[in-house]
Amino acid sequence: MNTSGAPVVGRILNIQHFCVDDGPGIRTTVFLKGCPLRCVWCHNPESHVASDEIMYRADRCVGCGACASACPNGAHTFDVEGKHLFDRLLCTKCGKCTKACLVEALETVGESKTVDEVLSDVLSDRVFYETSNGGVTISGGEPTAQPAFTESFLTACKQEGLHTCVETCGWCKPENILALAPLVDLFLLDWKLTDDTLHKQYTGVSNTLIVENLARLCEIGARVILRCPLIPDINLTEDHLDGIAALANRFSSIEQIDLEPYHPMGIGKTNALGKVAAYTNDTFLESDRAEEAKAFIEKKVSIPVTVSGK
Repeated sequence: MNTSGAPVVGRILNIQHFCVDDGPGIRTTVFLKGCPLRCVWCHNPESHVASDEIMYRADRCVGCGACASACPNGAHTFDVEGKHLFDRLLCTKCGKCTKACLVEALETVGESKTVDEVLSDVLSDRVFYETSNGGVTISGGEPTAQPAFTESFLTACKQEGLHTCVETCGWCKPENILALAPLVDLFLLDWKLTDDTLHKQYTGVSNTLIVENLARLCEIGARVILRCPLIPDINLTEDHLDGIAALANRFSSIEQIDLEPYHPMGIGKTNALGKVAAYTNDTFLESDRAEEAKAFIEKKVSIPVTVSGK
Protein backbone atom coordinates (compact mmCIF):
# COMPACT_ATOMS: atom_id res chain seq x y z
CA MET A 1 0.00 0.00 0.00
CA ASN A 2 1.27 3.48 -0.84
CA THR A 3 2.05 5.57 2.25
CA SER A 4 4.04 8.41 0.68
CA GLY A 5 1.02 10.48 -0.33
CA ALA A 6 2.24 10.70 -3.93
CA PRO A 7 -0.17 9.48 -6.64
CA VAL A 8 0.28 5.80 -7.41
CA VAL A 9 0.98 5.29 -11.09
CA GLY A 10 0.51 2.13 -13.14
CA ARG A 11 1.59 1.09 -16.58
CA ILE A 12 -1.67 0.58 -18.46
CA LEU A 13 -2.04 -1.33 -21.69
CA ASN A 14 -5.73 -0.76 -22.27
CA ILE A 15 -9.08 -0.24 -20.57
CA GLN A 16 -11.91 -2.17 -22.18
CA HIS A 17 -15.56 -1.46 -21.42
CA PHE A 18 -18.62 -3.73 -21.57
CA CYS A 19 -16.67 -6.98 -21.14
CA VAL A 20 -18.69 -10.13 -20.47
CA ASP A 21 -15.98 -12.82 -20.33
CA ASP A 22 -13.86 -11.43 -17.48
CA GLY A 23 -16.05 -12.26 -14.51
CA PRO A 24 -19.76 -11.99 -13.65
CA GLY A 25 -22.00 -9.40 -15.27
CA ILE A 26 -20.89 -6.49 -17.40
CA ARG A 27 -17.38 -5.44 -16.49
CA THR A 28 -14.68 -2.93 -17.22
CA THR A 29 -11.34 -4.68 -17.64
CA VAL A 30 -8.12 -2.83 -16.91
CA PHE A 31 -5.18 -4.44 -18.68
CA LEU A 32 -1.77 -3.75 -17.17
CA LYS A 33 1.52 -3.91 -19.04
CA GLY A 34 4.25 -6.34 -17.97
CA CYS A 35 4.17 -10.11 -17.45
CA PRO A 36 6.71 -12.63 -16.10
CA LEU A 37 5.54 -15.38 -18.48
CA ARG A 38 6.21 -15.74 -22.18
CA CYS A 39 3.46 -18.06 -23.37
CA VAL A 40 4.22 -18.84 -27.00
CA TRP A 41 0.52 -18.58 -27.94
CA CYS A 42 -0.13 -15.32 -26.07
CA HIS A 43 -2.91 -13.25 -27.65
CA ASN A 44 -1.67 -10.09 -25.90
CA PRO A 45 2.06 -10.04 -26.74
CA GLU A 46 2.05 -6.27 -26.35
CA SER A 47 1.50 -6.85 -22.63
CA HIS A 48 4.80 -8.69 -22.08
CA VAL A 49 7.07 -5.74 -21.30
CA ALA A 50 6.14 -2.85 -19.04
CA SER A 51 7.71 -0.15 -21.20
CA ASP A 52 6.15 1.60 -24.20
CA GLU A 53 6.22 -0.16 -27.56
CA ILE A 54 5.40 0.92 -31.09
CA MET A 55 3.15 -1.30 -33.17
CA TYR A 56 3.31 -0.95 -36.95
CA ARG A 57 0.60 -2.58 -39.06
CA ALA A 58 1.80 -2.54 -42.65
CA ASP A 59 -1.63 -3.42 -44.05
CA ARG A 60 -2.98 -0.07 -42.82
CA CYS A 61 -0.17 2.10 -44.15
CA VAL A 62 -1.11 4.36 -47.09
CA GLY A 63 2.43 5.66 -47.67
CA CYS A 64 1.61 9.29 -46.88
CA GLY A 65 5.01 9.93 -45.25
CA ALA A 66 3.63 11.76 -42.23
CA CYS A 67 5.54 9.47 -39.86
CA ALA A 68 8.84 10.16 -41.62
CA SER A 69 8.27 13.90 -41.33
CA ALA A 70 7.41 13.63 -37.64
CA CYS A 71 10.20 11.30 -36.54
CA PRO A 72 13.24 13.23 -35.22
CA ASN A 73 15.55 10.22 -35.55
CA GLY A 74 14.91 9.00 -39.09
CA ALA A 75 13.39 5.72 -37.97
CA HIS A 76 10.75 5.91 -40.71
CA THR A 77 11.81 6.05 -44.35
CA PHE A 78 10.37 5.08 -47.73
CA ASP A 79 12.25 3.29 -50.50
CA VAL A 80 12.11 4.19 -54.19
CA GLU A 81 9.00 2.07 -54.62
CA GLY A 82 7.25 3.86 -51.76
CA LYS A 83 7.53 0.99 -49.30
CA HIS A 84 7.56 2.04 -45.66
CA LEU A 85 10.70 0.99 -43.77
CA PHE A 86 10.76 1.13 -39.95
CA ASP A 87 14.18 0.93 -38.31
CA ARG A 88 13.38 0.06 -34.69
CA LEU A 89 17.01 0.50 -33.67
CA LEU A 90 16.63 4.23 -34.36
CA CYS A 91 13.27 4.49 -32.62
CA THR A 92 13.22 6.15 -29.18
CA LYS A 93 9.46 5.53 -28.77
CA CYS A 94 8.76 9.23 -28.45
CA GLY A 95 5.34 8.68 -30.02
CA LYS A 96 5.51 11.55 -32.50
CA CYS A 97 5.01 9.18 -35.42
CA THR A 98 1.92 7.59 -33.90
CA LYS A 99 0.34 10.98 -33.35
CA ALA A 100 1.05 11.93 -36.96
CA CYS A 101 -0.36 8.70 -38.44
CA LEU A 102 -3.98 9.36 -39.36
CA VAL A 103 -4.74 5.77 -40.42
CA GLU A 104 -3.51 4.18 -37.16
CA ALA A 105 -0.88 2.08 -38.90
CA LEU A 106 1.39 3.18 -36.07
CA GLU A 107 0.30 2.92 -32.45
CA THR A 108 1.98 3.46 -29.11
CA VAL A 109 1.03 0.74 -26.64
CA GLY A 110 1.52 1.58 -23.00
CA GLU A 111 0.57 4.58 -20.91
CA SER A 112 1.16 5.75 -17.36
CA LYS A 113 -2.01 6.51 -15.41
CA THR A 114 -2.71 7.25 -11.77
CA VAL A 115 -5.15 5.25 -9.68
CA ASP A 116 -7.58 8.18 -9.72
CA GLU A 117 -7.42 8.45 -13.52
CA VAL A 118 -8.19 4.76 -14.01
CA LEU A 119 -10.89 4.79 -11.33
CA SER A 120 -12.63 7.74 -12.98
CA ASP A 121 -12.76 5.80 -16.26
CA VAL A 122 -14.07 2.70 -14.51
CA LEU A 123 -16.76 4.56 -12.56
CA SER A 124 -18.27 5.88 -15.79
CA ASP A 125 -19.71 2.38 -16.20
CA ARG A 126 -21.17 2.08 -12.70
CA VAL A 127 -24.78 1.93 -13.91
CA PHE A 128 -23.95 -1.18 -15.96
CA TYR A 129 -22.38 -2.89 -12.97
CA GLU A 130 -25.45 -2.19 -10.87
CA THR A 131 -27.89 -3.54 -13.44
CA SER A 132 -25.88 -6.68 -14.30
CA ASN A 133 -24.12 -7.52 -11.02
CA GLY A 134 -20.87 -6.73 -12.77
CA GLY A 135 -17.81 -4.76 -11.75
CA VAL A 136 -14.16 -4.21 -12.53
CA THR A 137 -11.53 -6.76 -13.52
CA ILE A 138 -7.82 -6.09 -13.46
CA SER A 139 -5.84 -8.19 -15.90
CA GLY A 140 -2.72 -7.95 -17.99
CA GLY A 141 -0.05 -8.67 -18.52
CA GLU A 142 0.06 -9.61 -14.87
CA PRO A 143 -1.52 -7.50 -12.09
CA THR A 144 0.81 -8.82 -9.39
CA ALA A 145 3.78 -7.53 -11.40
CA GLN A 146 2.62 -4.03 -10.42
CA PRO A 147 1.74 -4.73 -6.78
CA ALA A 148 1.59 -1.14 -5.48
CA PHE A 149 -0.70 0.06 -8.26
CA THR A 150 -2.91 -3.03 -8.19
CA GLU A 151 -3.41 -2.90 -4.42
CA SER A 152 -4.10 0.84 -4.42
CA PHE A 153 -6.50 0.57 -7.33
CA LEU A 154 -8.42 -2.34 -5.81
CA THR A 155 -8.62 -0.48 -2.50
CA ALA A 156 -10.17 2.48 -4.30
CA CYS A 157 -12.61 0.17 -6.09
CA LYS A 158 -13.75 -1.42 -2.82
CA GLN A 159 -14.21 2.02 -1.30
CA GLU A 160 -16.64 2.69 -4.16
CA GLY A 161 -18.45 -0.58 -3.45
CA LEU A 162 -17.42 -2.25 -6.72
CA HIS A 163 -17.20 -5.99 -7.29
CA THR A 164 -13.58 -6.85 -8.10
CA CYS A 165 -11.89 -9.62 -10.07
CA VAL A 166 -8.20 -10.20 -10.66
CA GLU A 167 -7.01 -12.31 -13.57
CA THR A 168 -3.58 -13.67 -12.71
CA CYS A 169 -1.09 -16.23 -13.96
CA GLY A 170 -0.34 -16.96 -10.30
CA TRP A 171 3.42 -16.74 -10.80
CA CYS A 172 4.43 -14.08 -8.29
CA LYS A 173 5.75 -13.51 -4.80
CA PRO A 174 3.31 -15.03 -2.32
CA GLU A 175 3.10 -11.78 -0.38
CA ASN A 176 1.95 -9.94 -3.51
CA ILE A 177 -1.05 -12.13 -4.17
CA LEU A 178 -1.96 -12.51 -0.49
CA ALA A 179 -1.95 -8.72 -0.04
CA LEU A 180 -4.60 -8.49 -2.76
CA ALA A 181 -6.84 -11.25 -1.43
CA PRO A 182 -8.90 -9.12 1.02
CA LEU A 183 -9.67 -6.73 -1.85
CA VAL A 184 -10.64 -9.33 -4.44
CA ASP A 185 -14.10 -10.87 -4.72
CA LEU A 186 -13.03 -13.41 -7.32
CA PHE A 187 -9.68 -14.60 -8.68
CA LEU A 188 -9.49 -15.76 -12.29
CA LEU A 189 -6.39 -17.93 -12.17
CA ASP A 190 -4.77 -19.23 -15.34
CA TRP A 191 -3.75 -22.88 -15.58
CA LYS A 192 -1.81 -23.44 -18.75
CA LEU A 193 0.06 -26.76 -18.60
CA THR A 194 0.03 -29.55 -16.03
CA ASP A 195 3.39 -31.06 -16.97
CA ASP A 196 6.05 -28.85 -15.41
CA THR A 197 8.66 -29.53 -18.09
CA LEU A 198 6.22 -28.49 -20.80
CA HIS A 199 5.15 -25.48 -18.72
CA LYS A 200 8.76 -24.30 -18.64
CA GLN A 201 9.15 -24.96 -22.36
CA TYR A 202 6.07 -23.06 -23.48
CA THR A 203 5.75 -20.31 -20.85
CA GLY A 204 9.34 -19.84 -19.67
CA VAL A 205 8.66 -20.65 -15.99
CA SER A 206 7.83 -23.59 -13.74
CA ASN A 207 4.24 -24.09 -12.60
CA THR A 208 5.29 -25.03 -9.05
CA LEU A 209 4.94 -21.51 -7.68
CA ILE A 210 1.53 -21.20 -9.34
CA VAL A 211 0.25 -24.28 -7.53
CA GLU A 212 1.75 -23.05 -4.25
CA ASN A 213 0.01 -19.68 -4.60
CA LEU A 214 -3.26 -21.37 -5.52
CA ALA A 215 -2.95 -23.42 -2.32
CA ARG A 216 -2.36 -20.23 -0.33
CA LEU A 217 -5.48 -18.63 -1.79
CA CYS A 218 -7.53 -21.68 -0.98
CA GLU A 219 -6.20 -21.79 2.58
CA ILE A 220 -7.67 -18.34 3.22
CA GLY A 221 -10.95 -19.15 1.48
CA ALA A 222 -10.51 -17.00 -1.62
CA ARG A 223 -12.95 -17.66 -4.44
CA VAL A 224 -11.23 -18.94 -7.59
CA ILE A 225 -12.23 -19.69 -11.16
CA LEU A 226 -9.68 -21.71 -13.10
CA ARG A 227 -9.08 -20.34 -16.60
CA CYS A 228 -7.54 -22.82 -19.01
CA PRO A 229 -6.44 -21.99 -22.56
CA LEU A 230 -6.85 -24.81 -25.07
CA ILE A 231 -3.88 -24.75 -27.44
CA PRO A 232 -3.67 -27.27 -30.30
CA ASP A 233 -0.47 -29.34 -30.36
CA ILE A 234 0.59 -27.99 -26.95
CA ASN A 235 -1.90 -28.70 -24.17
CA LEU A 236 -4.99 -30.14 -25.84
CA THR A 237 -4.22 -33.62 -24.51
CA GLU A 238 -5.97 -36.05 -22.19
CA ASP A 239 -3.08 -35.79 -19.73
CA HIS A 240 -3.54 -32.04 -19.38
CA LEU A 241 -7.34 -32.24 -19.27
CA ASP A 242 -6.95 -34.83 -16.52
CA GLY A 243 -4.61 -32.38 -14.78
CA ILE A 244 -7.21 -29.62 -14.93
CA ALA A 245 -9.78 -31.88 -13.32
CA ALA A 246 -7.33 -33.09 -10.68
CA LEU A 247 -6.42 -29.53 -9.73
CA ALA A 248 -10.09 -28.58 -9.41
CA ASN A 249 -10.78 -31.61 -7.24
CA ARG A 250 -7.75 -30.91 -5.07
CA PHE A 251 -8.68 -27.34 -4.15
CA SER A 252 -12.19 -26.73 -2.83
CA SER A 253 -12.01 -22.97 -3.46
CA ILE A 254 -12.07 -23.56 -7.21
CA GLU A 255 -15.74 -23.09 -8.06
CA GLN A 256 -15.68 -23.18 -11.85
CA ILE A 257 -13.47 -24.07 -14.82
CA ASP A 258 -13.45 -21.78 -17.84
CA LEU A 259 -11.97 -23.22 -21.03
CA GLU A 260 -10.58 -20.65 -23.45
CA PRO A 261 -10.27 -21.88 -27.06
CA TYR A 262 -7.17 -20.72 -28.91
CA HIS A 263 -7.42 -17.89 -31.39
CA PRO A 264 -4.58 -16.59 -33.60
CA MET A 265 -5.02 -12.85 -32.97
CA GLY A 266 -1.67 -12.62 -31.20
CA ILE A 267 0.31 -13.51 -34.32
CA GLY A 268 -0.49 -10.28 -36.14
CA LYS A 269 0.23 -8.23 -33.03
CA THR A 270 3.57 -9.97 -32.55
CA ASN A 271 4.50 -9.11 -36.13
CA ALA A 272 3.35 -5.52 -35.59
CA LEU A 273 5.78 -5.27 -32.67
CA GLY A 274 8.64 -6.24 -34.97
CA LYS A 275 8.99 -9.66 -33.35
CA VAL A 276 8.70 -13.23 -34.61
CA ALA A 277 5.86 -15.37 -33.33
CA ALA A 278 6.99 -18.61 -31.68
CA TYR A 279 3.64 -20.30 -32.32
CA THR A 280 2.18 -19.72 -35.77
CA ASN A 281 -1.05 -21.70 -35.87
CA ASP A 282 -3.29 -19.28 -37.75
CA THR A 283 -6.62 -21.06 -37.26
CA PHE A 284 -9.20 -20.75 -34.51
CA LEU A 285 -9.77 -23.86 -32.39
CA GLU A 286 -12.81 -25.69 -33.71
CA SER A 287 -15.83 -25.41 -31.40
CA ASP A 288 -16.39 -29.17 -31.40
CA ARG A 289 -12.89 -29.78 -30.02
CA ALA A 290 -13.54 -27.30 -27.21
CA GLU A 291 -16.85 -29.02 -26.45
CA GLU A 292 -15.12 -32.41 -26.39
CA ALA A 293 -12.61 -31.07 -23.86
CA LYS A 294 -15.49 -29.66 -21.79
CA ALA A 295 -17.32 -32.99 -21.79
CA PHE A 296 -14.13 -34.86 -20.85
CA ILE A 297 -13.53 -32.65 -17.80
CA GLU A 298 -17.20 -32.57 -16.76
CA LYS A 299 -17.13 -36.32 -16.20
CA LYS A 300 -14.38 -35.89 -13.61
CA VAL A 301 -15.50 -32.83 -11.59
CA SER A 302 -18.58 -31.65 -9.73
CA ILE A 303 -18.26 -27.95 -10.56
CA PRO A 304 -19.41 -26.07 -13.68
CA VAL A 305 -17.22 -26.18 -16.79
CA THR A 306 -17.73 -23.49 -19.43
CA VAL A 307 -16.30 -22.59 -22.82
CA SER A 308 -15.59 -18.87 -23.17
CA GLY A 309 -17.33 -17.01 -25.93
CA LYS A 310 -20.42 -19.22 -25.72
